[in-house]
Amino acid sequence: MRRILVTGSGGQLGLTFQELAHDFPEASFDFKTLKKLDITKPKELEKLFSKENYDFCINCAAYTHVEDAEKYPEKAFEVNAEGVKNLAEACKDYKTTLIHISTDYVFDGEKEGPYTVDDKTNPINEYGRSKLKGEEFIQEILPNHFIIRTSWLYSKKYGHNFYRTILKKALAGEDLYITDAQTGCPTDAEALAKFILNEIVLEKKPFGIYHFTDGKPMTWYEFAKQILDENALTGKVKLVLDTNYRTFAKRPRNSVLS
Repeated sequence: MRRILVTGSGGQLGLTFQELAHDFPEASFDFKTLKKLDITKPKELEKLFSKENYDFCINCAAYTHVEDAEKYPEKAFEVNAEGVKNLAEACKDYKTTLIHISTDYVFDGEKEGPYTVDDKTNPINEYGRSKLKGEEFIQEILPNHFIIRTSWLYSKKYGHNFYRTILKKALAGEDLYITDAQTGCPTDAEALAKFILNEIVLEKKPFGIYHFTDGKPMTWYEFAKQILDENALTGKVKLVLDTNYRTFAKRPRNSVLS
């Protein structure tokens, strides 16, 4: 029986793990929301890890507001860097394998093709910089770890994300103005969760950095069109290509992960 701690379990990925837990009788899960466990507080981590005997920690806790991170970078770094450092140190002290979720935003988007795990990182916004710093802390502290970078993560059931926002607006009959200025690989949280549980927790892949997406590159405009198609809403709402995309934070033009 593998004992698994899931931090940040109130977010879309954490809730997805909770839904899938019953499909994995080989594992015993301990789900912790922010209210139950704040990774920015080392004493909370020490108290928890000293009582439990975790085999794995899947870190879904993150500050993910890209626009707000640009305005308040200290908040992003507190969670995505210092919080991750605290978690890595706890995992080291108590011999727990850390599985950390990272992002395509650690790259600058200037590459023409898909990014591999060996490509040089160069984030262009504060969110990306904070996530990269978290990766670096893990690599410094834990010899054995998993860092999984994913792209354009969404859940059809949980959280505030592009998929659910587009669907909500379409069902309300609102016109949709969507950019094609960025290209990435939308990734269903359920697919990512199953990969982590099946391939890493159960199959024990070699330690290191991994890229995981659903594999099909597209723009936000193309993704919106796909969402409408999936929900039989094509032609029922107006989908407009918006070339005047407004964003406070710089975003990578290409964030396709290989």
